[in-house]
Amino acid sequence: MKKINVSVSGMTCASCVNRVEKSINKVEGVEEAQVNLASHSAQVQVDDSVTTDQIIKAVEKLGYGAEIQEDSVKDRSDEEKSESDSLKKSVFWSSLITAVVLIGSIPHMMAGWGDWVPAFLASPYMLLILTTFVQLGPGRRFYTSSYKVLKSGSADMNVLVAMGTTAAWFYSGALTLFPGYLTGLGFPNELYYDVTTVITTLILVGRYLEAKAKGQTSTAIKKLMNMQAKTARVMRGGEQKEIPLEQVEIGDEIIVRPGERVPVDGRLIKGASSVDESMLTGESLPVEKQVEDDVIGATINKSGSFTMKASKVGKDTVLSQIIRMVNEAQGSKAPIQRIVDVIAAYFVPAVVLVALGSAAVWFFFGPQPATIMALTTFIAVLIIACPCALGLATPTAIMVGTEKGAENGILIKDATSLERVKKVDTIVFDKTGTITEGKPVVTDLILSGSLTDEELLQMAASVENSSEHPLGEAIVEAAKEEGIPLIEPESFQSVTGHGIEAKWNGKEVLIGNEKLMRDRGVDTAAISSQASELAKAGKTPMFAAVDGMAAGILAVADTLKADVKQSVETLQEMGLEVLMLTGDHEDTAAAIAREAGIDDYIAQVLPEHKAEAIKELQDKGKVVAMVGDGINDAPALAQADVGMAIGTGTDVAMETANITLMKGDIAKVVTAVRLSRTTMRMIRQNLGWAFGYNVVLIPVAAGALFPVFGILLNPMLAGLAMALSSVSVVLNTLRLRKFKSVQA
Repeated sequence: MKKINVSVSGMTCASCVNRVEKSINKVEGVEEAQVNLASHSAQVQVDDSVTTDQIIKAVEKLGYGAEIQEDSVKDRSDEEKSESDSLKKSVFWSSLITAVVLIGSIPHMMAGWGDWVPAFLASPYMLLILTTFVQLGPGRRFYTSSYKVLKSGSADMNVLVAMGTTAAWFYSGALTLFPGYLTGLGFPNELYYDVTTVITTLILVGRYLEAKAKGQTSTAIKKLMNMQAKTARVMRGGEQKEIPLEQVEIGDEIIVRPGERVPVDGRLIKGASSVDESMLTGESLPVEKQVEDDVIGATINKSGSFTMKASKVGKDTVLSQIIRMVNEAQGSKAPIQRIVDVIAAYFVPAVVLVALGSAAVWFFFGPQPATIMALTTFIAVLIIACPCALGLATPTAIMVGTEKGAENGILIKDATSLERVKKVDTIVFDKTGTITEGKPVVTDLILSGSLTDEELLQMAASVENSSEHPLGEAIVEAAKEEGIPLIEPESFQSVTGHGIEAKWNGKEVLIGNEKLMRDRGVDTAAISSQASELAKAGKTPMFAAVDGMAAGILAVADTLKADVKQSVETLQEMGLEVLMLTGDHEDTAAAIAREAGIDDYIAQVLPEHKAEAIKELQDKGKVVAMVGDGINDAPALAQADVGMAIGTGTDVAMETANITLMKGDIAKVVTAVRLSRTTMRMIRQNLGWAFGYNVVLIPVAAGALFPVFGILLNPMLAGLAMALSSVSVVLNTLRLRKFKSVQA
């Protein structure tokens, strides 16, 4: 299977989305098509037999425009500005002429009030000319779109608007051109030019406001693209050259000065600095970088100059992958959207039937003038119906939600993942590298002899310097941090699974577990109880002996990340069950869980059995999110209902996960859950408003209140309500932009 990304132009409502989606899905070889109104895009999963021409034809035959996005990333800001500018121009001319039509209509609407209006302006013929200009000028877009969709055998919101305004325009035009004949047949001599122009103008204003608001929901891609440096300073032929970013190649040596953006991904080979990685992680504090440290393209060099070697360029850089992921997530469709899809398929035909039905009822059974009652309800029903609000309710919230995620270092794979997090009731954390630092450190020194702390650490680090064991590396690192010089041992031998023995500074030295000490006849009775206490606390005690006598214990442990306890507590307060999954011994697992505030844990789980542990939880009816960082976490991330990969981990884990947390602290898990809940709450609000608006106001427009209260909805008010409905949905969604991340 492969994915084809298509930019679709001309869609205005949920009905448009439904038709485009159905048409693409009918192409043989298409697995699934997801069409998004807010991003004006379609993501299509196809097999190798499907060509891009087939997809384009499937869209174009409906009257919409289609263009393949080769790199899956499209910045629509220029298109949105062009659309906004076009609507702004239409609104200006339509408003200007409508104001003139309203003035000219005063004598016809209120007898005796329009004596000051010039006769030529109040002339029905002048009003017909002005209204025709509005209908075929600024309002031409409704007819153009209607023609395209009607030609394909379907209908959308533009058809409703065109039918409603045309009915008023034609009725008024007929009375102007043939007044005697029509009034003789019993038709009231009432002109609707003001209704026609006002409705057209209000809907255009609504579209303009909607376009401006939608532009604010889709700024993420442009902001990410603008973060990329335009040039790079590289060493070519022994001298520095500034070249366009597109010409940078893997292996190039690049000089980055203070204040500059890092051009591409790479590794420091000279110099040091602090780098602002907030665009990547959402954290404002700069990160110190030394030789051999990795740097990411588009991050900002804050202090010193350095030279780096390019390792990833073009579409392979982290920034390019983030842009691609955000773009695809914004164009995807959440499961909750299915409700809208079902309704959209029947919405426009149902509205037309209601409009015709209400007009017929009032024409045959309504009070006089029945013709005006019928025409008023017919126009009002067509105009007030708003599939736009339904179509925008979900995708705008998804766009803003995924953008806020990216801003805070949370990359969301698709809309389904964002929605699914809301349903999670259990979060399972892998231990090593997820809730712990993943790097053992020396935590305690216990003395049992004449050596001082510094002497014990110097001796142990000197002999462990020849070892490659992680625990030994932790001891060496501790000595280096204290500035303790290391002395090369005269001899060194590793005792597999137990420790090491060496000759150092003329002494016989043993470093290892208690079994090694027993095997070599070292008495550890004086410190064995302390070793047991350390083990119960989740630490690994390493005994040290000199010339057959116990010298002390060095305790090594993988420490908790700073934010873990607070984050776990917050998740529990949010009603989530938190578990830890680890391959460690029961005692160590219990100690780490206790320190982290985690009530339950699953210990001694082999890497290949982690996915089975997740499935067992799911079999108990739990909706599980798995948080991990290693290659061995990938199966568990895939098995979980939601997989969250720590971005400091492996590419395999990140590829498997539904959500990638670009910073290693688990406060991002809290942020991800809150973001999902907030976004879904926004979607429910939007859908509630969109559904409620149509359910309540369409009957009102049909005249449901007239028999009891004598209220009949003015078509102009219907136009205003329709214009504001979709704008209100988008403006409500924009409140999500105030979402704040949880800081570690």
